[in-house]
Amino acid sequence: MKNPITWAALALSLLSSSVTAQDLVNVTIPSGTIVGESIQDIDVFNGIPFADPPTGQLRLRPPRRLSTHLGIFDATGVAKLCPQGPIFSLSSTSPQVAAIAAGAVSDSFGIPTAEDAQSEDCLTVTIHRPKGTKEGDNLPVLFYIFGGGFMIGGTSAAVNEPTKLVQTGIDLGQPFIFAAVNYRVAGWGFMPGAEILREGSANAGLLDQRMGLEWVADNIAAFGGDPSKVTIWGQSAGSISVFDQLILHDGNATYKGKPLFRAAIMNSGSVTPVDRVDSAKGQELYNHVVKQANCEGPNSLACLRGLSNQEFAAAANSVPGLISYESLALSYLPRPDGTALTESPHILAREGKFHAVPMIFGSQEDEGTLFSLLQKDMGSTDKITDYLSSLYFHNADRDLVKAFVSTYSEKLEDGSPYRTGTNEGLLPYPGRKRIASILGDIVFTLIRRWTLETISVRPGLSLWSSFASYDYLLNFLGTKHGSDTGVFFSKNNTYFPSLSGRTYYINFVYNMDPNEGLAVNVTWPKWTEDKQLLWYNLLGNTLRKDDFRSNSSDFIREHIDSLTA
Repeated sequence: MKNPITWAALALSLLSSSVTAQDLVNVTIPSGTIVGESIQDIDVFNGIPFADPPTGQLRLRPPRRLSTHLGIFDATGVAKLCPQGPIFSLSSTSPQVAAIAAGAVSDSFGIPTAEDAQSEDCLTVTIHRPKGTKEGDNLPVLFYIFGGGFMIGGTSAAVNEPTKLVQTGIDLGQPFIFAAVNYRVAGWGFMPGAEILREGSANAGLLDQRMGLEWVADNIAAFGGDPSKVTIWGQSAGSISVFDQLILHDGNATYKGKPLFRAAIMNSGSVTPVDRVDSAKGQELYNHVVKQANCEGPNSLACLRGLSNQEFAAAANSVPGLISYESLALSYLPRPDGTALTESPHILAREGKFHAVPMIFGSQEDEGTLFSLLQKDMGSTDKITDYLSSLYFHNADRDLVKAFVSTYSEKLEDGSPYRTGTNEGLLPYPGRKRIASILGDIVFTLIRRWTLETISVRPGLSLWSSFASYDYLLNFLGTKHGSDTGVFFSKNNTYFPSLSGRTYYINFVYNMDPNEGLAVNVTWPKWTEDKQLLWYNLLGNTLRKDDFRSNSSDFIREHIDSLTA
């Protein structure tokens, strides 16, 4: 953690930077005076610590609330990323495949920067607010949880840069504060195993997010925000995390007697049926990491904590990458621990143990194409069955998995990218469009529908859902997973989907209803009214019934307890 600095030291440091004293803005909170920077219409405060550094004996433990005073804290720099997990497992692929995979991932999540931009001392919140906002303005707050497969990502990743989104709120007369949380990923944040469970140290990354939310509750008023008007939003793993925040502690989202958030947005992720932290798969992973680290023995956890970060990274990252043959059979992800996450998310959803607030769920049309680059041969029902049985549905009977696979057509024209006929695009292999359909559905698209069906039994719950096709026929991966990060963050408002999507979301942040406030292109009906999706297209929006691939959806509904990861 940075040492406290003096005003004189800060002024001296500015002499070698592009920041001038006129650009500086400061906010005083109980932990110190936070010095940020005004950039055109927006005040930015980067990397404000909310927890003690999770290093040494605090590695692989739940976050510990910040125990030191920050003094005058320079928040004009770049927030360090938490140490990153493996992205690619490309050893047996051609340079062409590797280049295409790297480009696709960079577009969706960003490629992590060099190691000197990473640090285990990374538990921070970054704030963007309209310039001149002050305490008492009570602006609503959009709290963002980044994506990256629980492997990579951070608040400073270029794909998560919110300036254009925040500027849109200013320009449209509905300004808001954007807060983003850094949380531990990969082995640092989601190490499984009985040893982790016994110690009470599971799901540290989820608890990082929760502590970041608590920091916002305690401090956002000083920045001009209203802690009673927080909407949480996530994409991909961040979206799965948002649902996990809804069910954390069996749905108890209160802090100091008040709700931490009043609404939730999930872009590409919701329920993830998963086994316990100490399941066979979780324990196998822990044992593998311990062996790679030469930490086998009764004091394995202490040994892992005694390693340098470089040594720990070598062991923890010796697992398949996010883009690999194993694909979405993730090594690291939130798993039930009996305490914070008491059961699999699908069980908690079914039992109604979630924080019931207005929610938006979004899907991209071709969620699975990004994750189907490296399977090479999925040209028969049996090959796909074997693949899913070994990596995804290890609790299910093989015949059950085969029956599920059989709900998907073998015809090229029925696979993903959808509505592209027999065109296989770049990097074709037998069965690629079919496995892309299945992967996208079991992790994102159809599990979204299951989630909506399950939680909508709660009386009075306001739910909306969307479906995006803005890259239809424009990209060989279709409207792929992660394409929405560019739409909401980096593109200009001359791009219709960006202006449209931002308008709906800003309305939601203000009024907990995407239609209320700023004028919208199409009235977005609640999903509960007739299972209608708002359908984002390149030049306009329309509606679409949420009933496609119904045979596969029905199968998931009937057998979800067997389809755990």
